Amino acid sequence: MKVLIIGLGSIAKKHINAIKQIDPSAELYALRSTSISEQYENVKNVFSIDECPEIDFVIISNPTAFHADAIKKVASLKKHLFIEKPPFHTLEDVDEILNLVSENQLKTYTAFNLRFLDCLNYVKKNIQTSKVQEVNVYCGSYLPEWRSNTDYKNNYSANSDMGGGAHLDLIHELDYVLWIFGQPLEVRSILRSKSKIDIKAIDYANYALIYNDFVVNIILNYYRRDAKRTCEIIFDDVTWNVNLLKNNITNTENNSFVFQSKQTGLDTYKDQMEYFYKTISRNEMLSNSLSESVNTLKIALS
Repeated sequence: MKVLIIGLGSIAKKHINAIKQIDPSAELYALRSTSISEQYENVKNVFSIDECPEIDFVIISNPTAFHADAIKKVASLKKHLFIEKPPFHTLEDVDEILNLVSENQLKTYTAFNLRFLDCLNYVKKNIQTSKVQEVNVYCGSYLPEWRSNTDYKNNYSANSDMGGGAHLDLIHELDYVLWIFGQPLEVRSILRSKSKIDIKAIDYANYALIYNDFVVNIILNYYRRDAKRTCEIIFDDVTWNVNLLKNNITNTENNSFVFQSKQTGLDTYKDQMEYFYKTISRNEMLSNSLSESVNTLKIALS
């Protein structure tokens, strides 16, 4: 496969590793802005899309605030787009981009790799929503320790004008809730930036997604030192605790395992890329298109 990458940061390198596992002979090209840009092993730097050979697809993995410009730049190539989440940081250019995608008949996929996490797939396949009474989703960790040897306040995550904020960085939680339970009837939200980590982006988000028979509560934050990523599902007869960090599900009444997996978080990047490449190779429809992820973004920004 031949792939053009726009944005060669840490997340792009996870996608590169996934591609190399799937196809060691893959040819990778990175669209760079200057000649002094970092050279990454097995990736050829190019400085114009005209320098690229015929490619199979484009990975959009630059900072979120620049996704719209990147899509505009490569739309004329008429190649499939693999877009890192979240798709955008505002709704300002959404209609223009969706029209551009449609006019150029581009297949798009927004990269929410948690859809490939085994414990969540177990929930998706086995949940009986008629028995659900309440769902509590939590994702909190300590932003200053996310990336070693960098000042977290200078990173995009801490800056709203670059597309940062807990409500966007941690939008995975909203995505998998919508993937499992569908669209809610109503959404209520609280977005704040008041914690002691002192950043210019949202550091706390609280959502209530209201369905016919139950409510899903979602809490996201940047300041919790002991990382926690869970989904508690309260049924009428049992409670499941889905631990995304350990990739297991326990019955809280007797602490027995409902499900457990040895799959790691990094494995989901390979599974995701494999799904994407097989789907476009077969000329089939992709799940989680750009228009679908925009609906998730609208809730995140509500």
